[in-house]
Amino acid sequence: MVRVKVCGLTSPADVATVVDAGVDAIGAIVDVPVETPREIEPERASRLFAAAPPFVSTVLVTMPETVADAVDLADAVGPDALQIHGGLDPGEIDELAGAVDADVIVGVDAEDPDAPSAYADAADAILADSTDDSGAGGTGRTHDWERTRQLRETVDAPLVLAGGLTPDIVGTAIERVEPYAVDVASGVEAEAGSKDPDAVAAFVRAARSGEP
Repeated sequence: MVRVKVCGLTSPADVATVVDAGVDAIGAIVDVPVETPREIEPERASRLFAAAPPFVSTVLVTMPETVADAVDLADAVGPDALQIHGGLDPGEIDELAGAVDADVIVGVDAEDPDAPSAYADAADAILADSTDDSGAGGTGRTHDWERTRQLRETVDAPLVLAGGLTPDIVGTAIERVEPYAVDVASGVEAEAGSKDPDAVAAFVRAARSGEP
């Protein structure tokens, strides 16, 4: 079964919306050096995660400068998983994985052929995204799904597909890539930073029906 994560939650209403739609994981964005309407404070992320019911995983998305920064943030928020974007190298990801009581997901540029393989041994999962120059995701752009499928076939780690997904295209994306999971943020919003219940429900339905 393809897992579904909805990222960039900012309010209890967002949590209720995505949980009611049947997602497998929720994500909150904290401490990133880019402008986004989805960034929230650690305290709020901790409260949102505490409201998640059993069997819904919580994912803290961040761009730490150091391993120590990531560890401190994980301790403050208490997620089930850390999703790291930005500048930590594979050795630092390996160090981080040993220092936190959480799985570690690494976001990589889907157009960089070397990045997924470099991180596969250190991370619990690889997230293939369309990134900007800083390494941040959330660009709302799709990428070459055929290339991403090739990555999935060669990388020995679960692959999460992100980048410009919407209810209209997620089923096709799943059919072409056959990822472990899909991840969406802006593609299910009526306005920036607020999840739309109808769009979230449609995304989950399309993801489930598009399962290989």
